[in-house]
Amino acid sequence: MQEKSPSSSQSERHGVRRVRIDEDTADQRIDNFLRRVLPGVPKGRIYRILRKGEVRVNGGRVRAEYRLEAGDEVRIPPVRINASGDAPSSAVSGSLAERILFEDKRLLVIDKPTGMAVHGGSGVSHGVIELLRHARPELKDLSLVHRLDRETSGVLVLAKRRSALRELHALFREGRVEKHYLALCVGDWQLGDFTVDAPLLVTHRKNGERHVVVDDSGKPASTRFRLSRTFGSYSLLTCSPLTGRTHQIRVHALHAGHPLAGDERYGDEAANREAKRLGLKRLFLHAQSIAFPDEHGNDRHFTAPLAEDLEAFLEGGAREATQKKRAARRSR
Repeated sequence: MQEKSPSSSQSERHGVRRVRIDEDTADQRIDNFLRRVLPGVPKGRIYRILRKGEVRVNGGRVRAEYRLEAGDEVRIPPVRINASGDAPSSAVSGSLAERILFEDKRLLVIDKPTGMAVHGGSGVSHGVIELLRHARPELKDLSLVHRLDRETSGVLVLAKRRSALRELHALFREGRVEKHYLALCVGDWQLGDFTVDAPLLVTHRKNGERHVVVDDSGKPASTRFRLSRTFGSYSLLTCSPLTGRTHQIRVHALHAGHPLAGDERYGDEAANREAKRLGLKRLFLHAQSIAFPDEHGNDRHFTAPLAEDLEAFLEGGAREATQKKRAARRSR
């Protein structure tokens, strides 16, 4: 059945479906699987049907992080799927395709721009995955290996084959993937090489957005911070997450007493206003590099240069902050 929604886009409602998981589909999280088989369904809706138990695996409820196994039977409830939403812009898809850093038969690595979600949903029509599939329709099995926040720029790895996705997910679980970020925090970092070990708990605000807090009931999380350079009232840090929790670097930096510059969710409002006056228009967090062994045991290492807007801020606004700090010292 098809009908017009209030927004005049067409949608269709599917009845209950039961899907048997095969070897190629196994070892992915149930929420990611549902987002693939229910295109156009908002992410929030997918998590709601999981929480309410409308999705069943082998007759039982599962959490969003459940990993599917070969032979599992997934019951997918009736949901309305957007059947004819606006197609991704060819110009945007093409510009993203031009940001490919590396590609072979198994992997595709891009330099993700800031402001772009990795997935569509929750008010976002098209994310990285939808745009690349539009630009490269032959890549039907293209999947995200990991994620970056919408505001975060930098290196992002995608798998072109299910086998590559399974192998990389196994490397993540085994702790054999190294990721390094560049972050500008507020204040003069005096902690040296410092590791924050603080459990993180995901909560939800009234608008449905995820919010993360340090809480003993949360999941274990560790981030290693190292000072790279100071810029007046700012400190540039190299951040290495040893676990992969939501908003981990941002919340751990705040927990250490140094919120990230430009962080509208966890940052300091006054500091953000000053950073904006100096020219910083967004969160200063950049995924600089990722490294892992390939299927033959050879080391793979991919890097993305610091985004131009962040580089410009360091050369302009942050330099101004440094000069102001030096002038204040001389006047004492």
